[in-house]
Amino acid sequence: MDTHQVYRPLGILDRFDVAVVHLFAGPYVTLATKRWEVPEGSKQLLAFVALRRRRVERRQAAGTLWPCGDEERAAGNLRSALWRLRRAGINVLVADKWSLALSGDVLVDLHLTEQWATRLIEGRVAGDDLAVSPSVADALNLLPGFYDDWVLMERERIRQRILHALEALSERLATAGRFADAIEAAILATSAEPLRESAQRALIKAHVAEGNLTEARRSYRAYHDLVHRELGVAPSDEFSAGLGISEVLLGRAAGGRVPLPRRTASAG
Repeated sequence: MDTHQVYRPLGILDRFDVAVVHLFAGPYVTLATKRWEVPEGSKQLLAFVALRRRRVERRQAAGTLWPCGDEERAAGNLRSALWRLRRAGINVLVADKWSLALSGDVLVDLHLTEQWATRLIEGRVAGDDLAVSPSVADALNLLPGFYDDWVLMERERIRQRILHALEALSERLATAGRFADAIEAAILATSAEPLRESAQRALIKAHVAEGNLTEARRSYRAYHDLVHRELGVAPSDEFSAGLGISEVLLGRAAGGRVPLPRRTASAG
């Protein structure tokens, strides 16, 4: 059994003393402080089932994961993948003749993270939801190294969800006077997507809320220059409005350059 100390992508997982399937920076499985590496030949199967929130037909799983060849060969590959999991001591799947599913007491980091993001976006957070972990950036890259269509769509969906959650988290923390954490949450979002207007807006507003207008102007200028360099335009009117900095100060932040065309649509 290959185990070592757990690296947890999100602090919200620390309170669970049950098996957790990790799809961020994974797949791998943890239980308390132990980590089990998934055999190479079983990674796709575990990831495929873990992404679902219901039972999966064996034939569907086999056909999706091993599309080349006939059904009999695909079914054989599925049986081999299940056997490798059991041999490695990873007993998180339940299988019958027709279908597969995660055991009822097994958690998935993707599902937990999505619940955390939803609470933030909907404004019904608990105290633990306001913790900022720099490693949340791992959650923006679901199943790295997987390029199947069934992964790519889910990767982009959860990525957008987390970016919205980080922006909401930054705003909530700034309102609570936790300015350092608010700025860190916004920086995590801008680092993941530098051209995202809503993330850059959250960062600048956090600086303004703290009273650091110099930092706010510096962030505005950095974004102004980035948009100019990448898109040949200035930030949109919607972006500049409501930041808490006067147009005069924003103009100075841009270095007194000749005005650029405004963006007509928000990137956030």
